[in-house]
Amino acid sequence: MPRPKQCRYVSGAPRVTYFKPCGIPMRELEETTLTVEGLEALRLADAEGRTATEAAAGMGISRHTFGRVLAEARRTVARALLHGMALRIEGGDYAVHPCRCRHKEKSMIRKIAVSSEGPSLEDMVDPRFGRAGGFVVVDTATMTTEYVDNGAAQIMPQGAGIAAAEAVSNSGADAVLSGYVGPKAFAALEAAGIRVCQDMDGMTVGDAVRKFLEGGVSFAEAPNAEAGGGRS
Repeated sequence: MPRPKQCRYVSGAPRVTYFKPCGIPMRELEETTLTVEGLEALRLADAEGRTATEAAAGMGISRHTFGRVLAEARRTVARALLHGMALRIEGGDYAVHPCRCRHKEKSMIRKIAVSSEGPSLEDMVDPRFGRAGGFVVVDTATMTTEYVDNGAAQIMPQGAGIAAAEAVSNSGADAVLSGYVGPKAFAALEAAGIRVCQDMDGMTVGDAVRKFLEGGVSFAEAPNAEAGGGRS
């Protein structure tokens, strides 16, 4: 039995849904279709220049799936340009990202991912995001938890923050609590519509979540990418 397609998140519905060569009547044109998630992949990779990992995190899919979506989108656009075809933008397996608004209120946050030194609410917040031991993901409605292991990112020579951001995005989290999130990881989380709260180290995971729910912390602004370094 084939696996069901994973829903791909997009930033919004396309404003323009049809293109055609100038001066040729519609009845004389062949037509090809670009899916909405294909358009989103082109936006992220080609218009904004995001890496495959950042773009995949933004769409809530794996890098392999993103690569396939992007390749098919490029082929569709190339066929339309080379053969003078009309291009319709519609359809696909997509949904508008529920967290795309950068100013999402705390009351709308459903799941929180906390960088943690262990799998429970009693473990300490790991001050590092990219190289944290893992993430305790808390459902704020039920206070149930799940643990996302981050061991693979810990041993990466580079790109740990972006890999961790992808894992957090795949967990369905709406916000991250951590000690420090580097510029590249922050950008990947932002692309996925995930808000960030920093300087949460020195307390347990449970205390960090309670502080967030009680309104004791603020969302962080994107750091300067030129700053680099940091704790990852």
